[in-house]
Amino acid sequence: MSIKPYPLQFKAEIKERIWGGRALEDFGLELPPGAIGEGWMISDHPNGITRVANGPLQGLGLDQIREAYGSEWFGTRGSSASNGRFPLLIKLLDCNDDLSVQVHPTDDYEDLPEGESGKTEMWYILDAKPGAKIIYGLKEHMDAQTMTVAIEEGRIMDTLHEVNVKAGDAFYIPAGTVHALCSGVVVAEIQQNSDTTYRLFDYDRPGLDGKLRELHIEDSLRVIAYDGAGASRMDTTNMAPGQWLTIASSPYFLVEKGLIQEKEAAAATKDSFVILMIADGEGHLRWEDGELTVRAGECFLLPATLGGYEMYGALTVLRCSVPAS
Repeated sequence: MSIKPYPLQFKAEIKERIWGGRALEDFGLELPPGAIGEGWMISDHPNGITRVANGPLQGLGLDQIREAYGSEWFGTRGSSASNGRFPLLIKLLDCNDDLSVQVHPTDDYEDLPEGESGKTEMWYILDAKPGAKIIYGLKEHMDAQTMTVAIEEGRIMDTLHEVNVKAGDAFYIPAGTVHALCSGVVVAEIQQNSDTTYRLFDYDRPGLDGKLRELHIEDSLRVIAYDGAGASRMDTTNMAPGQWLTIASSPYFLVEKGLIQEKEAAAATKDSFVILMIADGEGHLRWEDGELTVRAGECFLLPATLGGYEMYGALTVLRCSVPAS
């Protein structure tokens, strides 16, 4: 029996992290005990494959759906060129403490782990405590030699650019950009389907096992884009209802933010799936064969063959698709 396409919601893969907390409970996630740093909301990565939580495909992993339906559901641009998997990984992050200072490689880095792609990503700040900040790139006139000396002398923090953040800020972080989320923020992250991170600095703190976490200085210094990789930031707090604003555009994903106060009609296309992440509010998602109640913290994967759909209610939505190459 063929399954008619419908919006897929997944059970989040929960990740305990030394820097995590409990804030993801406020976004509807059921958390086990511990310091929970990440909820992988939509994932086809071997380190955490999400399973469908609704409808006829309930219980199936995203990898199984990919294998069964392929480009019919995900679109002609719906697989990674490097490994054939679903191309994106969607997360919620609770930064109760500072994350490590880190950098990600590009697709063409020669020492990528087998089966991995590079990792370009974007952040949308869902919540931020007063005074919250992130590390976002290097200060001017930094090169590999300057960074090496600073690391050897314990002065790496002197090389980093810090910025204050608030809810509604969006950051585009191409591979090669040194970055770190700091304490006091909850973030929606949209990224390439990769789990490769090179740590430059981790505050000399023990991990969950009581041991210092591994640093990757050599790899980091090789993949940093010292002249910049095209990182950008945007304040989206002054948007008007009914407006859609592009907040991140890359070869891997296009992310728009929309404010819905009544009703918004749209349609999926055969080129790409659509991911809807509800950043705030509550409302409904309706398509030809059904309707779902949606609320802040939930994510939905709309198949490329879904056709027309509507969202209505009082909602702040992040809408993501794969752009034409």
